[in-house]
Amino acid sequence: MSAVIEIEGLRKTFHSLRRGRRIAVDGFDLLVESGQNHGFLGPNGSGKTTTLRALLGLVRADEGRMRVLGEDSPEHLPRVAGRVGAIVESPQFFGNFTAHRTLRLLARAGGVPTARIDEVLEQVGLRDRGHERVKGYSLGMKQRLAVASALLKGPELLILDEPANGLDPAGIREMRDLMRTLADSGVTVLVSSHILAEIQLICDHVTIISRGRRVAAGRVDEVLAGFDQHEVLVRVDEPARAVELLGAAGLAVTEHADHLVVTGVDDTTTVSRTLGEQGVWVRELTPLRPDLESVFLELTGPGDHPAVPWQVDGSTVSTTGPHDMIDLERRGVDA
Repeated sequence: MSAVIEIEGLRKTFHSLRRGRRIAVDGFDLLVESGQNHGFLGPNGSGKTTTLRALLGLVRADEGRMRVLGEDSPEHLPRVAGRVGAIVESPQFFGNFTAHRTLRLLARAGGVPTARIDEVLEQVGLRDRGHERVKGYSLGMKQRLAVASALLKGPELLILDEPANGLDPAGIREMRDLMRTLADSGVTVLVSSHILAEIQLICDHVTIISRGRRVAAGRVDEVLAGFDQHEVLVRVDEPARAVELLGAAGLAVTEHADHLVVTGVDDTTTVSRTLGEQGVWVRELTPLRPDLESVFLELTGPGDHPAVPWQVDGSTVSTTGPHDMIDLERRGVDA
């Protein structure tokens, strides 16, 4: 597959009279290939939106190389701008305009046939509300309108920053179905979101950023596999005896209030056979697999990586140490 987005060594520093200098993005790398539904994840303040704004030429990067659809960004971004749809941060619209009028103005400015307006309103579930004034829209409806504006050009690349913001569960599901449909039609989607369960359902690849640096990247299943400790939840009527038997069989067991967790189990029948042969019958045997939320929290938790420092007049206010991409290779995953 060909690369649609390439970012290498992106660095962006912001300056504030009150707080001095802050490194928002620090040597960040991102690769999105054609046809991917790519999740871009990170806590608030991690550098996600700054990265997207730099990629789209909305802020000037201090260092790094960026390419969009094969063109250097931001220098040659106008060459491919007609093939890119994007929403970054909270959408802003004229409250007295209707959704239809808003999109009509955008279509005329972009040389897009106005026939696309009803098509994109249908795609985002706003066709029946398209002639209402935007000031009467809920946050979720405004978010749908923003996505509609990004789809107006029929883009090859769609960049969405928190597209599910303000949506109810039904709207989130509709947005999920829309992104899947777009990916099936050949559109490459880069989406950032705090709804990690949705990202796991939608995306085939993921990049996680924390404190301005990439901490994980790759196929979702491979990233999750790197954190799989092959644990099994076990419930039995004789937990103390089960712990003894499993320990004697060389298995690591952790005892909890109402269950046991056995670690390092490649085949769950090992547990059931070890206990069953000694007359300890298993009531529950459930493999525990990491999900994207647990991996995200492990990689971005406050204790995992030192904070990126603020500096005032060249003096470091808070200290920092090495902060490198998680070594997934040692876990058997090629990131």
